Amino acid sequence: MRRRTTLLLATPVLAGVVLVLVARLLVAPLLRPALGYAAKVACSGVFVGGASVDQVREGFPDPRLRDLVRLRVHDDAVDASLPLIGSRRALHRPGYGCTLVPVRGSMVALPAAPYVDVDGDAVLPWPEGEAAVALPPHIDGARLAAAIDSAFMEPPDGPAWRTHAVVVVHGGRLVAERYAPGYSERNRFNGWSMTKSVTSALAGILAADGVLDLRAAALHPLWRAGSDPRAAITLEQLLHMSSGLEFDETYSITGGAARLLFDSEDVAAAGAAWPLAHEPGTRWYYSSATTNMVSFHLRELIGDDGAYAAVPARRLFHRIGMRTAVLEADAAGTFVGSSFMYATARDWARFGLLYLRDGVWNGERVLPAGW
Repeated sequence: MRRRTTLLLATPVLAGVVLVLVARLLVAPLLRPALGYAAKVACSGVFVGGASVDQVREGFPDPRLRDLVRLRVHDDAVDASLPLIGSRRALHRPGYGCTLVPVRGSMVALPAAPYVDVDGDAVLPWPEGEAAVALPPHIDGARLAAAIDSAFMEPPDGPAWRTHAVVVVHGGRLVAERYAPGYSERNRFNGWSMTKSVTSALAGILAADGVLDLRAAALHPLWRAGSDPRAAITLEQLLHMSSGLEFDETYSITGGAARLLFDSEDVAAAGAAWPLAHEPGTRWYYSSATTNMVSFHLRELIGDDGAYAAVPARRLFHRIGMRTAVLEADAAGTFVGSSFMYATARDWARFGLLYLRDGVWNGERVLPAGW
């Protein structure tokens, strides 16, 4: 009788162990991008953006991430975990932001980043310094305030906006700004796909230098073996998102973009692995993968990781007064040029002003005309 009772008691325990093992084997791989998102975004938000972990969690788009995922902040890392399922870690590296630690393998060692975080001149008007100017008399201050108010009002239906910052530039000067409670002009914010325009700008600068050829092809080692038709894809087609690659730009838990950004150790290799669906140059398709391949090509072209790391700050950011910008690298050492750049709202406005002025800053041409 005792043996039978022991068996009856042990059966549910054994069944529970089996269920946990099955969950870890079957469910954990599916949840890796979600846990990767939580770890990476929390790490960058805290260590790069200057937000609290609660502020970051509040911004998670899926309530299940907010409610179920545990976040633990260390001195230089953040762990995101689901009990009994698994965990992911993102590591903060000064000057390079946060990077997801590979599930397998190791992270490439990076040279010291040429990163300078200094306060701008508080007296000089923006964009040379940080001071706002008086609102010009021909602008209706009440209507402007109402417009800014509307940006912080959550819509009654649909997804939340969660606006954190609004900066208004008029005539090349900062005339108004507002921040959500708990945020200020010192917080850095992720530009997400605005980072693509930064990568494009870096390509434009190197093209103007004569270093980069828009007609260059065979852009990734995966395409250089045998007679791979993807070798015909040019850099210009990558920049124009007309590569013809069969990429999946969706952000569901198993979507191609989510797996690229939050479950890949090498974002360029992950993008290059996609097959060719159309003849290059004949179809347009929005693709984070191709922008990251541009970033990888710049790295190969420069040929030295120290010089590659220095290009964004020395050739772009410092020339237009962006003192806070941080481009984040993946575990392989390539800047995630599609999605991961943090800067203050004022610095993002500086970058927008550069494009508005057709790439000219204080009389100096930074980007090629029309870029």
